[in-house]
Amino acid sequence: MQSGGIPEPTVRRIAHIDVNAFYCSCERLFRPDLAERPIVVLSNGDGCVVARDAMVKRLGVPMGQPWFEMKRFAGKHGIVAFSSNYTFYGDMSRRVMDVLGRFSPDQEIYSIDESFLDLTPQPRLSGAVVGQAIRGRVRRWTGLPVCVGIGRTKTEAKLADWIAKHDPALGGVCDLAAMNGIERRDRETAIEVREVWGVGRRLAERLRNLGIFTVADLAAADPRHLRAHFSVMLERTARELRGEACLELDEVPPPRRQIVASRTFSAPVYTPGEMAESMRTYMGRAAARMRAQGSVAGAVGVWIETNRFRTHEAQHNGSATIPLPAPSDDEAVLTAWAVELMRRIFRPGCRYWKSGVMLLDLIPRGSEQRLLFDAPLPETEARRHRAMQTLDAVNGKWGRGTLGLGSAGLRGPRHWSMKRELLSPRYTTSWRELPVARA
Repeated sequence: MQSGGIPEPTVRRIAHIDVNAFYCSCERLFRPDLAERPIVVLSNGDGCVVARDAMVKRLGVPMGQPWFEMKRFAGKHGIVAFSSNYTFYGDMSRRVMDVLGRFSPDQEIYSIDESFLDLTPQPRLSGAVVGQAIRGRVRRWTGLPVCVGIGRTKTEAKLADWIAKHDPALGGVCDLAAMNGIERRDRETAIEVREVWGVGRRLAERLRNLGIFTVADLAAADPRHLRAHFSVMLERTARELRGEACLELDEVPPPRRQIVASRTFSAPVYTPGEMAESMRTYMGRAAARMRAQGSVAGAVGVWIETNRFRTHEAQHNGSATIPLPAPSDDEAVLTAWAVELMRRIFRPGCRYWKSGVMLLDLIPRGSEQRLLFDAPLPETEARRHRAMQTLDAVNGKWGRGTLGLGSAGLRGPRHWSMKRELLSPRYTTSWRELPVARA
């Protein structure tokens, strides 16, 4: 209590938690033999590096490094590469987020490996103690390592997490909210401004031209000047670094307004029939994600591409979009339109290397307005809806692709399927790929 019986104001405390080298940590989880081996995870088609652990970063491998260019280097340094296993990563993400949600009812899942928690309702708990409790429980229950940053705002919490990762003396937890002004300023003076959430390399170069080199410089800058010369978002960032909350927790992410499914082929596609298989497969994935958020699509788009780097071959990048007669989440309807659009733009004689589908103009299911003659009969609409529910339930229980429409329901790889030669098992989501322990 302050003098006069006036209660002290509650200090806002936001925690930011993320998994260290998430994809690489997942790959190491069921492979204890790789505990001391450097790991990279490759992009779709095993093209380039999209995730690196700390050992690989120390070896100087940049993000986006093409895999074929570094195979010899990888062999020399014992680097182990994996194809992207998104089914496995998604399941481990769900487990981590479930554990984190037990520490606060106010949670924002920011990305596959990041989450914000509002710790303000627990003012008596030490941030360092809570942070270590979070780290310990996530490690025990999922096997994955995390760092925790705590600040008065979301931006400050992200910065605290960065500090926790880069200062081993902190033991994986940094509580900027508990530091006094001098301690915070000392920390922020030692960190380049490009490390601030939302700044990045290009914006940092422009800020340096104005004499803003460090986090402390940005926090001390005139917010009105930043807004006039840059953006409202940069003004908010500076205010957040001062402890002024400008960004609230989004406990429920807003539904997407469009959904895209696309892949690069492992071998070229020459015929409309093979391209139609990719349309059916990708539309199955896109439609399932749309139904999961309770939306229907008002338009469908597709595109197909040749390899622009093979300049001696015929080139064609075609795309087409069409508004639907009535908004729909029926996979059969959406797939039929996607295949029809593809056939309109397909050019015989081209070697296609990529295709994709888009669901556009998404609105909540039940809010669509239909013309009298476009609306299906109630019993037909109910039957289609039950069919989609069954499709999603089966694929949710037994794995994506267990059921599908037409060729999308066929099991086994196709010659154009995305190359994933280094794919690890789906340890936690497939009965056939469960890890086996031998005594």
